Amino acid sequence: MPEPGGNGRAVPYWRLSGFYFFYFASIGALIPYWSLYLKSLGFDARAIGTLMALIMATKIISPNIWGWVADHTGYRMRIVRIGCLLGAVAFAGVFFVEDYWWLAVVMMVFSFFWNATLPQFEATTLNHLGRDSHRYSGIRLWGSIGFIIAVAALGPVLDTLGVGILPIVLILLFGGIWLASLAVPESASAHLPLDHEPLRKVLMRPEVVALLVVCFLLQASHGPYYTFYTIYMEEQGYSRSLIGQLWALGVIAEVGVFLVMYRLVPRFGLRRLLLASLLLTALRWVLIGEFSDEMAVVLLAQGLHAASFGIYHAVAIQLIHRYFTGRHQGKGQALYSSLSFGAGGAVGSFLAGLAWVGLGPQTTYLLAALAALLAFVIAWRWIHPRDDVSLSP
Repeated sequence: MPEPGGNGRAVPYWRLSGFYFFYFASIGALIPYWSLYLKSLGFDARAIGTLMALIMATKIISPNIWGWVADHTGYRMRIVRIGCLLGAVAFAGVFFVEDYWWLAVVMMVFSFFWNATLPQFEATTLNHLGRDSHRYSGIRLWGSIGFIIAVAALGPVLDTLGVGILPIVLILLFGGIWLASLAVPESASAHLPLDHEPLRKVLMRPEVVALLVVCFLLQASHGPYYTFYTIYMEEQGYSRSLIGQLWALGVIAEVGVFLVMYRLVPRFGLRRLLLASLLLTALRWVLIGEFSDEMAVVLLAQGLHAASFGIYHAVAIQLIHRYFTGRHQGKGQALYSSLSFGAGGAVGSFLAGLAWVGLGPQTTYLLAALAALLAFVIAWRWIHPRDDVSLSP
C-alpha cells in the first residue's frame, strides 16, 4: 500500500520495493555463482577475475552517461526501463558462444545497460521520500530479501542440476526486473527544485572527495569476497548448498540493519555509523582469510555483512543525497555507483585475481582489510556531516 512521502505525496511502496526485489535477486544469482559458471567453462583465476571486473568496470562510465541524460530530461524511469530491456537482450548472448572474448564483449554490453538502471532508480526512490530519506532502508530491504531468496535457493539447485542452468535463471530474473520497472510510474522521477550550484564546486569540497574515495576503497576491498568467496569456500570443503546459505546469512544480517537504520541514524549519526562500518569491514576480511575452517568464525564474518554493506550503504546513499542536491541528484548517485561499485569493484576484482594466484587467499584478504582501514582513516579525518549529532538523551 502507498504511504505518505516527505514531499506530501503517496509513496508507491510496493512498486518501488518490487524493482529492488528482482534487481538484487539477479545479483544474488550473478555475483556468488557466476565465477563458478566461468570455472566450469575452464577459465583460470586470472580470467575469472578479469571477466568479473568487466561487469564492474562499465559502472565507471555507464551511470554517469545515463545520469546526465536523466538530470537534463527528467525521464528517469524511461531510462531505467530501456536499460533493463537492453541489458536482458544483451545477456542472451551467453547462450551462443562460450569463448573468452565473446563472453567479455557480452558482459560489457550487458552491464553497460544493466548498470545504468540502479542509480536512477535510487534517485527516484529518494525523491519520493523527500525529507524522510532515513526511511530509504525500509524500501531497499526488499532488495536484500530478493538476494537472500535467490542465493539460498540456487545453491541446492546448482548442486542438483549443475551450474550450467545459471544463465537460464539469470535471463528470467533480468526479465523480471524489466517487468517490475514498468509498474513504477514516470511521475516517480519528478525533479526537486533545481540547484544551480556548479557541479565542479560540489566536487571540490573536501568532504565530498573524501566520501567518494572512501566508497572506492571499501568496494575495492570487497573484490576477493565477491569474486572468489564461493570458490574459496568450496576449496575448503563446503558444499554449494551451504555456501549459498552463508551468502544468504550475510544478507539476512543486512536486512536486520535496514529494519532499524531509521532509529540508528538519529541516535548515533552518520559519521559514527560510517566509521564503525569501516572498522568492522576490515575485521571481516581478516576473519574470512585466516579462519575459514572455523564454522563459528565463518558465521560471525558473514554476520558482519550487516556493517560492511548494510550500514555503509545506507549511510553513503544518504550522504550522497545531502551533498548532491537539485539537478545534481542523478549525477551524484551515478558518481557513487561508478566510483564505488564500478571503479572500486573492477579494481578490487582485477587485483584479487592477480593476488589470488601470486600471493594466495589469506594474503589477498589481508590486503582487502588494509584497504578498509585506509578508508577509515580518510573518513575519520575529512567526513564530518553538518547537523550530524546524536539525538539520544
